[in-house]
Amino acid sequence: MTSPAPGMAIADIEAAARRIAPFVWHTPIIRSPWLSSLTKAEVWLKLEIVQTTGSFKLRGAVNALAILAERRRGVTGVVTASAGNHGLAVAWAAKELGLSTRVYVPSHAPPIKRQAMTALGAEVVETPSYDAAEAEAVSDARRTGLTYVSPYNDDDVIAGAGTVALEMFSDCSGLDTIVVPLGGGGLLTGTGVVARSLRRDAWVIGAEADASPVFTTSLASGRIVAVDVKPTLADGLAGNLEPGSRTFALVSELADRVVLVAESSIELAMRDLIGRERLVAEGASATAVGALLQGGLDLAGRRVAVILTGRNVDAQVLQRVFGRG
Repeated sequence: MTSPAPGMAIADIEAAARRIAPFVWHTPIIRSPWLSSLTKAEVWLKLEIVQTTGSFKLRGAVNALAILAERRRGVTGVVTASAGNHGLAVAWAAKELGLSTRVYVPSHAPPIKRQAMTALGAEVVETPSYDAAEAEAVSDARRTGLTYVSPYNDDDVIAGAGTVALEMFSDCSGLDTIVVPLGGGGLLTGTGVVARSLRRDAWVIGAEADASPVFTTSLASGRIVAVDVKPTLADGLAGNLEPGSRTFALVSELADRVVLVAESSIELAMRDLIGRERLVAEGASATAVGALLQGGLDLAGRRVAVILTGRNVDAQVLQRVFGRG
């Protein structure tokens, strides 16, 4: 990584950290003897799984909605699209700030996430796929005048997500490698901006589900390419990019490497995180650990932080994963 990211600065992320501090947990980062031994590195796990809504998404949602409330007096509500965690985070933030929320979700969105959104007062609208959810949410915003809050294609959401990395570098000295689950690219972008500012030579590695290889395919083509998204345990990472998403250029600039993670590796990571670390992680979260388990990263001698992004997984999914193990 050699040049500054276009349109994004660490000052924006530091401002986001101050803005969201009353609403979010400063989550712990713990050393993993198991992964350290496996990779011959020092591996640390950043536990966003204990965040208030069960995922890092709360950071971006709170930052974006707080700024919206400050800048647009009289705003009454927002609309978004989500595979689950972003919608849940927006619903939570909106309730805190007195706003209404409508969330478009794909049919495969886990019931545990839908139920949590509804419990917070959000209107949940089901669509056939994530791509359809995103398109319908954008159309809704244009039709109704509500503000659309993208899960990733939004500078304020990205800045909030980047606060995860601020905490990691503050709490764990000498980090030189960050492994980030990669879906829409907001978390990797925020992480990359922080890493580039605080340790220019740090590696930032995106872990993408093999069932939804959006960035792998698009980066190889030099432009955003739509892919055939297959069923995956990493439902939170599945889906194509919004046309023109700013995260494509940002990930292209900031990521040192993007690796595809096999479905079998994601499943194994979910099992081993519980069996070896007593940590529950949903498939999207476990994808970063899966990247370490399947090998090929050559992390020996490095100080590595892996972001466990969320815990919101249905009990039936866990039972199925363990049953196959």
